[in-house]
Amino acid sequence: MKKIRKQIINWLFETSMVLYCRFKKKKPWGLMSSDLLLMPTNTFGHRLGQFLSHNGFEPIPKVERHDAYHILCGFSTAVEDEIALQYACFGNGKRTPYLFAVLVLGTLILPDYLYYYIRSYRFGKRACAFHHFDFKQVLPLDFEEFRSAIFPPALLEEIHTRRNKSVPRTQTHSLS
Repeated sequence: MKKIRKQIINWLFETSMVLYCRFKKKKPWGLMSSDLLLMPTNTFGHRLGQFLSHNGFEPIPKVERHDAYHILCGFSTAVEDEIALQYACFGNGKRTPYLFAVLVLGTLILPDYLYYYIRSYRFGKRACAFHHFDFKQVLPLDFEEFRSAIFPPALLEEIHTRRNKSVPRTQTHSLS
């Protein structure tokens, strides 16, 4: 039953992405993952390119910052991590209609991870504000230095622990 609920959320992500991007007024970055991989290896941009390539993705025009949240916060593209990432962004102060929809629908359809969602909210709350950055401008910055400026050591350890979980994952690619 959980698998079916995750498939429903994946379908909602994919369907809503088309509409969300159509009405989003931001200018696309105009970069592909191959462009990002050409950046120096210590940069945020290179790490973003690695994340996209590893997952078989390209940046979603107008919402490229969503993938930046993934690498900054260490959340995978599993359905429960997509929802948890939105909780982290909410804890960090981000407020958008799409985020609220993901929180409500994700929690109602997949309540199995409620404790994880709450921990993710607290994670975002304890971090320095990151939701407001223009991540295109962050691309040339040193990844570790930037991440260390956002997260205190205890949160960096939490990111490391989350990334090294050996739980099988279902992939999706949503946006925020």
